[in-house]
Amino acid sequence: MSNDEVKSKPRNVGRGPNVAEKPHNFKSAIKKMVFYLKKFLPLIVVSLVLASLSAVLSIIGPNKLSDLTDVITEGIMKGIDFEAVKSISIFLLCLYFTSALFNYIQTLIMTNVANNFAKDLRSRISKKINRLPLKYFDEHSYGDILSRVTNDVDTIGITMHNSLGSLVSAITLFIGSIIMMFVTNWIMAITGILASIIGFVFMSLILSKSQKYFSQRQTELGKLNGHIEEIYSNHNVVKAYNGEKEASEKFDKYNQKVYESNRKSQFLSGMMQPIMGFVGNLSYVAVCVVGSILVMNGDIKFGVIVAFMIYVRLFTNPLSQIAQGMNNLQSTAAAAERVFEFIEEKEMSSEEVIKKRLHKSKVKGNVVFDHVKFGYNSDKIVINDFSCNVKKGQKIAIVGPTGAGKTTMVNLLMKFYEINSGDILIDGESIRELSRENIHDLFIMVLQDTWLFEGSIRDNIKYNKENVTDEEIMDALEVVGVDHFVKSLPKGLDYVLTDNDSISAGQKQLLTIARGMIKDAPFLILDEATSSVDTRTEELVQKAMDKLTEGRTSFIIAHRLSTIKNADLILVMKDGNIIEQGNHKNLMEKNGFYADLYNSQFKK
Repeated sequence: MSNDEVKSKPRNVGRGPNVAEKPHNFKSAIKKMVFYLKKFLPLIVVSLVLASLSAVLSIIGPNKLSDLTDVITEGIMKGIDFEAVKSISIFLLCLYFTSALFNYIQTLIMTNVANNFAKDLRSRISKKINRLPLKYFDEHSYGDILSRVTNDVDTIGITMHNSLGSLVSAITLFIGSIIMMFVTNWIMAITGILASIIGFVFMSLILSKSQKYFSQRQTELGKLNGHIEEIYSNHNVVKAYNGEKEASEKFDKYNQKVYESNRKSQFLSGMMQPIMGFVGNLSYVAVCVVGSILVMNGDIKFGVIVAFMIYVRLFTNPLSQIAQGMNNLQSTAAAAERVFEFIEEKEMSSEEVIKKRLHKSKVKGNVVFDHVKFGYNSDKIVINDFSCNVKKGQKIAIVGPTGAGKTTMVNLLMKFYEINSGDILIDGESIRELSRENIHDLFIMVLQDTWLFEGSIRDNIKYNKENVTDEEIMDALEVVGVDHFVKSLPKGLDYVLTDNDSISAGQKQLLTIARGMIKDAPFLILDEATSSVDTRTEELVQKAMDKLTEGRTSFIIAHRLSTIKNADLILVMKDGNIIEQGNHKNLMEKNGFYADLYNSQFKK
């Protein structure tokens, strides 16, 4: 896209990424996550059941360990019953082995679910990107979008893998320990629980304060990634304008915000482990003191104290795991909110009801702009009242100053944006009644910004078109005058282009022009297609373009007016309206706005 829209179109370059600040809702994010996880729910339920069973078996162990302690204690005085010791030991061994096996299986299941869910989210995002209107990308930085695909999705996957099963296991251990403590001895149970209440109080206070910082961390990380993507993708411009200092200062600002949100969230979450450790030790002391008094009074046996020491550990450790799990869930909720916000963005209007289709072989090539009105925002209209009748096979040049609306017109013609009012007709058919895919199939489009992906030259030239022979590709390369360059490369058409290749901007543009020539379509759009080539190469490209435009209705956007002197019709735009039209000779004779534009390019 040319710079034509810089003044009229909201862009996200040079001012940092635009990340919408919305109120964060933990419960809403978790509910949405459950909704998107519905196809994995059977496996998750199985995993959580196994985690619970593993925890239950672990809870039963201390009770049997208490019996074993009593048998040994009594045996010291009367003689140890080795059969009883053997029986209890084998039972405990089987119990703990089964518990470990259940835990291992549930971990495998959750690993599989987490990886598949992350893969499913990435697939959803990938498909969503193709259904979003261009307006979304005008208002959001690419770095922020990439952060949602990578950082946020990874956060969700890691939490599911590491935290969900352990959280359920911890809750089961916590509840089960309370029950078993009361079954064993209610006095010591109350002692242990009262000592742990302080942990609940502090944990609740910390959770209530820390959620906003976890949400802020994900948002600020998206901003930082957006800035990095913006600066490094335009690194040459930054260096040429000595903008390293300003770029570094912006980076430091975004980095500082990430640091601050990380510091606050991690500080609060980091308090939980020491608090839970203190609570656990306090419970140990309380249980030992009260238990020794009860043993001295003959109310309980020594084995009960041993069992309660383990129950206190099983009771307090889950508190730490629950606290850590809740921290992870907060990070996940913040990440999930950003991912689901993207997935649920408003898409382009559905075209399922559109059945009409124009076939390339039958299209004549007539285009009518009928009082077209359009604005990127409802309060800022770019195209006011555009009307034009283009005949089959005509070569239409669109010229005008920056911001006049030249590129906007072809974007509307390609149905990249929906017009506010009026209509555009192709061979008498409204584009409203044609699908975007059908319209795109009718156009060859060569843009100012070149795009070559990592792959062979052959794959780049025949992009998304099957049954293209090497002879056809070489013919196209020869027409645009780049065949000698390709032949000089190692492996020729099989040469793989990468970001590290030192191919000039002009050569890249010639390759994209050759790609356009391979596509057989009735319409052609050239958006500043020769802006990256030198004057001599421009003459070769111009001849190639003349051949390419034969039999096709062509729309050419050009700032270099010398390239469009042979156009059948020149539309001169200003402020979204056509102020002059005609061929080059007629417009020069009028000595109006076009003549001023043309002459200004040759003044010395």
